[in-house]
Order: sequence, then structure tokens, then C-alpha cells
Amino acid sequence: MISLLLEQLSTTREQLLKEIAIYNDTQFNQKPDADSWSIAQICHHLVLVEASTIKAIAWALSSQENTNPERQNVQQIKDRTRKLTAPKIVEPASTPFEKHEILTLLADTRKQFTAFLHGIEDPSLLAKKAVKHPAIGKLPLDQWIEQVYLHEQRHIEQIHEMKQIVG
Repeated sequence: MISLLLEQLSTTREQLLKEIAIYNDTQFNQKPDADSWSIAQICHHLVLVEASTIKAIAWALSSQENTNPERQNVQQIKDRTRKLTAPKIVEPASTPFEKHEILTLLADTRKQFTAFLHGIEDPSLLAKKAVKHPAIGKLPLDQWIEQVYLHEQRHIEQIHEMKQIVG
């Protein structure tokens, strides 16, 4: 199970990196409008989400309670017609970023997440424990992992849309 999730995480991250490769620092920090995030901010948000996911899963795994949670439709996270508001903890910084800085953050959090997942002693607990997800509700831990790459796919689509607006 972990290996399949890691493969999906890797494939999606490769997609993201290809998508942002064409931008220089100025384009990377350009916003389509005052109320939108720049591509740099989207990527910073992805870093924050991944780091928060590690904390959420670690917290739930440390709990003695097995809840045998109900499976959720995590695919809904990709639905761009459904507007989601990021919790404060995963809101990106408003200051500009250098592209290489974001690439380093993306690599670092992915490395931490991968190491964390490899370190889970009993992966079967991922389906037996849950923690509340801000957009989906009570979510089994394995689906928390799945939502990381689905959420990233959502934002890759957002970057595609921005290309048409920003150029």
C-alpha cells in the first residue's frame, strides 16, 4: 500500500516540477489578480500541506484508539469547481519567493514525508485510524496520504489555468 502511494506522490511531484520549470522568479511570483495566489505561493502552500499532513498522521498514529473509519471520496479534493479556503496553518507567505528556494522546500518536505512513511512500523494502522481533514471531514490516515497527491493535482490544474491568464 505504501509503495503505491509513494509512486503516486512521485509521479504527481514530477508533473508539478515540469509545470513550473518554465517560469523565472518574476513569473513565478506574479499573481493573476490581487485575490489570487502566485505560482510560488501555490507551491509554498503545497509544502505547508505536506508538513501538516505528517503532523496529523503522526498525531493520529500515536493515539491508542482504532476507529475503523469510514472511507471518504478523496477524489473530491481535485474538483476545482468547489472553492476551498485554506486553513491559516497552510496559507502561504505573502512575500515573494526565489524559485530555487521553493524547489528546495518542495524537495525537503517530500524527503521528510517519504522518510516518515517508510518509518511507520505498522502500515495497517493507516486504514484503522483517522483524523479530521479540514475539507473532507474525518479521514482515514491512508486517505490523508492519498489526498496529498490529489491536492497537488488540484493545484497543478490551477497552475494550468493561470498560464492562460498570466501567459
